[in-house]
Amino acid sequence: MAQFDYLWEGGPEFAQSKHFRFGTDAVLLGNYMNLTGAKKAIDLGCASGVIALLMLSRSRTVHVTGLEINADAADLAAENMAHNNLSERSSILQGDIRKVRETLPAGSFDVVVSNPPYYALNTGRVSPDADRAAARGEVACTLDDLCAAASYLCRWGGKFAVVYRPDRLAELFTEMTGHGIEPKRMRIVCHDISSVPSLVLVEGIRGGKPGLKLEPVLLLKNPDGTDTEEIKRIYHRV
Repeated sequence: MAQFDYLWEGGPEFAQSKHFRFGTDAVLLGNYMNLTGAKKAIDLGCASGVIALLMLSRSRTVHVTGLEINADAADLAAENMAHNNLSERSSILQGDIRKVRETLPAGSFDVVVSNPPYYALNTGRVSPDADRAAARGEVACTLDDLCAAASYLCRWGGKFAVVYRPDRLAELFTEMTGHGIEPKRMRIVCHDISSVPSLVLVEGIRGGKPGLKLEPVLLLKNPDGTDTEEIKRIYHRV
C-alpha cells in the first residue's frame, strides 16, 4: 500500500516512486508556471504526478494530462490523482515523449510543462539503476525531443514552462527557438545570496515575438540558513 505525504497541511497528498523522488525544482516549477486562462495543460515526463497535483491545486478550471514513459510511475501518478479525488480533472498516459504525434493531437494544450533530465548523454554520473538513469540523463528523451514535443502539443500562443540547469541555458534557448517557442521570461534560482545559480525557470510562448524578461533572482535561503519568505510562501509555510 502506498504511503502518502504532503508539502503543506491541507494540500494535495502524494506517494512517490523510489526511482523518481521529486525535489525543490519540481515545487518551484509548479509554482512558476502561468496558468491564467488555461483550460488544458500537460506535464511531459510527469513521474508520480507531483507537478500535476500542484497545478491542480492552483487552478480549479484546468485539466491536466501527465505523460510518463515508465509504467510503474504512471500507475502511481494515476493513484495519486485518485487519492486526491482529481481523476475527473486529470488524465495519466503511459507513453513516450518522442512519439506524441502518434498519441495526442497537435496544438491541444494551453500549457506544456516539464522537469526534464538535466544531463546530456555521456555526461554526469550515470546511475546503475536504469530508471534513475533515465530520470537524470537524456537516455529516453533529449532536449531536442522535449522541445519538439512541446512545440507540437502547445497551441499557437500557448506557454511552455521548464526548469533546467544554468550551464545548459544556451542549449535550452537554442532548442526552444528552433522549435518555434520564444523564451519570454526567466528566473534564476540560487541557494543563497552568495551562491552561484543552481537552476533556471524559463517560460516561452509558441509563436511569440522576441523579448525576454529577466525576473528577480529567487533565493532559497537567508544568510542565517533559514528559508526565505518567498520559499515559505511557495511551500505554504507562512
